[in-house]
Amino acid sequence: MHTKSGKLYLIPAPIDDEAVHVIPAYVKEVIHSLSDFVVENEKTARQYLKKTGYPRALDQARMHRLDEHSSGSDISHLIDPLLQGRNTGLISEAGCPGVADPGADLVKIAHQKNIEVIPLVGPSSILLALMGSGLNGQSFAFAGYLPKDRPARVNAIRELERLAISKNQSQVFIEAPYRNDHLLEDILATCKPGTQLCIAVNITGKNESIHTREIGEWKKKIPTISKQPVIFILGR
Repeated sequence: MHTKSGKLYLIPAPIDDEAVHVIPAYVKEVIHSLSDFVVENEKTARQYLKKTGYPRALDQARMHRLDEHSSGSDISHLIDPLLQGRNTGLISEAGCPGVADPGADLVKIAHQKNIEVIPLVGPSSILLALMGSGLNGQSFAFAGYLPKDRPARVNAIRELERLAISKNQSQVFIEAPYRNDHLLEDILATCKPGTQLCIAVNITGKNESIHTREIGEWKKKIPTISKQPVIFILGR
């Protein structure tokens, strides 16, 4: 007898772990209905479940790890609970699964196995930053993380600025929090004074700030943004 596959729910997580209030009630209902989860970090995932009011003992939630170190064979095994008919939630460490995290690989396999994929509504710092930036929301691109190597990073910034100006296409990108200040330093040293830069910090968190100014204005008062989640957007 063929077992009907479970559903793969893509569950957003707050960017700030104290901001569970931004998660819709129906998403919490889905979370509470599940016993299987694919997560980047088991400890923080259980903390998230607890903050949503998870109705069962947290050790009853089965956690399956998926992170940047997971191999192809590791990921293929994560589909097993779904093939056994168990609904499963994919939880990103922060934000939306599959966007700037390894979750997309699992979603791809789910499609190949004809497993129903259900993305749920929740905070996306990328879209929230774009909404609040005042820059072009009709044409934009997400470049993800820029290169770690400084010369390559500077070249990438130049190319993003060229696209932002020549195409009037907002260029959205991010960095690991501990490298934010170095990235900002390179942006300010590389881009033209009249280029617009939005710096969106800790969106949905207690000290959220979204400001868009010309590069020349930012140079007059450089913000300290290290160790916080930041979205950068270049535009014209």
